[in-house]
Amino acid sequence: MEFRPIDIAKKLDVGTSALRHYEEWGIVPPAKRKANGYRIYTEEHEAYFQCIRAMYHGFGMGTVKKIMPMIQQNKFTEALWEVNKVQAELYQKKQQAIEALEILKPDNMENFLKKRKKQWYTIGEVEKEIEVPATTLRHWEKEGLIEPSRDPENGYRIYNREHIQQALIIRTVQQSVYFLDSVRSVLEKMDQYSISEIRKITMDSLEYMDYQIEQQLRGGHYLYKLIELLKKKERTES
Repeated sequence: MEFRPIDIAKKLDVGTSALRHYEEWGIVPPAKRKANGYRIYTEEHEAYFQCIRAMYHGFGMGTVKKIMPMIQQNKFTEALWEVNKVQAELYQKKQQAIEALEILKPDNMENFLKKRKKQWYTIGEVEKEIEVPATTLRHWEKEGLIEPSRDPENGYRIYNREHIQQALIIRTVQQSVYFLDSVRSVLEKMDQYSISEIRKITMDSLEYMDYQIEQQLRGGHYLYKLIELLKKKERTES
């Protein structure tokens, strides 16, 4: 069966320009062309487009751009493991948000800080304290979200308890759909934000992750359908 771009676009509720972009990005096979140069899509193209649209909401276009070339190369297992990796990362973020929600209870936050008895912590120690890579801490510093002090003897970054609390809140806010500018806005108003409001952000984050996992499962369903279609085609042609 053959489809015109407008047929696919209407079915997926997108513009035909989006379909052309997907083709230009190499995440769908090149379209067939009529004598007049018009694109013609096949059932296989339709499955690719459906999969891309379904996966976009749960995984983001970055992941889609990464795995679709794998699918075209019949690297189905590698693609599935890449999807699994993203899902595992979401699970880790959810666990961190649940942990942060508990820590952000007023009494627990006070106890969290009391347990950090040292005056100064290295970046490696902060990395372990709040389970955030040192590269991320440096990125937050570069973005002006956190400003650690410097050891006067060697110039290395050092963090106090307030820095650790701030980093924990940054991590918590970033679990949600907020962008860096939104995180910055929260931090600038930190004195005006009560712990209960930060907890509300965390709960919103958890709610969004619940939505995201549903979308990931929906995207996975369409990915499975695409893989099965391509395997069937491969068996037919062999």
